[in-house]
Amino acid sequence: MAHYYTLGSIPHKRHTQFRKPDGSLYSEQLFSTEGFADDYALLYHCYPPTMITKTDEPIDVSPKIAEEKMLKHRSFEGFKVKPEEDYLLSRKAVLVNNDCHIVLAAPTKSMVDYFYKNADADEMIFVHEGTGKVKTQYGELPFSYGDYIIIPRGTIYQIEFNNDKNRLFIVESFTPLRFPKRYVSNLGQLMEHAPFCERDIRTPQDLKMHDEHGDFLIKTKKKGILYGLHYGTHPFDVVGWDGCCYPYIFSIHDFEPITGRVHQPPPVHQTFETNAFVVCSFVPRLYDYHPNAIPAPYNHSNIDSDEVLYYVAGEFMSRKHVTQGMITLHPAGIPHGPHPGAVEKSIGIKETAELAVMIDTFRPLQLTEDALSIENDGYVMSWAE
Repeated sequence: MAHYYTLGSIPHKRHTQFRKPDGSLYSEQLFSTEGFADDYALLYHCYPPTMITKTDEPIDVSPKIAEEKMLKHRSFEGFKVKPEEDYLLSRKAVLVNNDCHIVLAAPTKSMVDYFYKNADADEMIFVHEGTGKVKTQYGELPFSYGDYIIIPRGTIYQIEFNNDKNRLFIVESFTPLRFPKRYVSNLGQLMEHAPFCERDIRTPQDLKMHDEHGDFLIKTKKKGILYGLHYGTHPFDVVGWDGCCYPYIFSIHDFEPITGRVHQPPPVHQTFETNAFVVCSFVPRLYDYHPNAIPAPYNHSNIDSDEVLYYVAGEFMSRKHVTQGMITLHPAGIPHGPHPGAVEKSIGIKETAELAVMIDTFRPLQLTEDALSIENDGYVMSWAE
């Protein structure tokens, strides 16, 4: 994220004296990625961000793997994940590998008694249902349906929901989550041919400085273990910050689709990328306009990647029996394509209102116990219908 931003009060020069009204120093924190070699932010705290007062017993929260290896198409009913009050307990990893965890969540209550930090992974939280705001050291990020909330690893946050009906599709990425390189200039600007631009990026706002002492619990996940770290001062005691590493929001509704005379391949829908997987946004768009075009996607083989599609809304002419929140997994090694009858049915259709998020991983995914509990068993035979 190379878009420079600043909020609140900061000194004229970095790493120099910056004093409070009483003459004491603010505490500077460098929040950096890849050591000191990539994007970073500088935050100015009322108190040192190191004041741990006690720790809780660690808890193993690593996913329970049910199937390590498999080669068949799978489908899962995402909305069958039962709502739970607590945000962290509601998060159910369903598909995982060493590069990412794909998670479903249906929390019904806001985070009140603790803060959360994922020390291992960038988080992409797609909001399928619900509204609210993410509170961070950088300020607040109001969110609603269709928002991608991007939270860099190590960011301390709380989520405040406006009601109890919330559905989230979350990807934890163990390599940095970035915009596609082909859309970014040498200076870091999103280029003219990109399907979105900096105007579409919503940055933190309403920075609220909490000058408070007390017992503040930050639940921190590291290597599948959740640690309870108690601090003596409020983690959101920041008076100002600047830099290029911070949480932000991009709405799937602001993605401008790229279309053509014939069917376009999935990379035209790409929204984010890492070294290990890509994220694509399928949004309402005009279909192909060649006079003999076939709008339905052609059969294709995933030679290099597992393909995960999360269905959000609209009709999907290539699939039967699609429901909101459904996840399909088409693994590398076998071809897949439209369901029987879908190709002929698609001819002549001019546009689609579909909305979906796709994850293509470059290494195989494993199924968890939570995935098996919401699986559609007959999906693998649906091409014979």
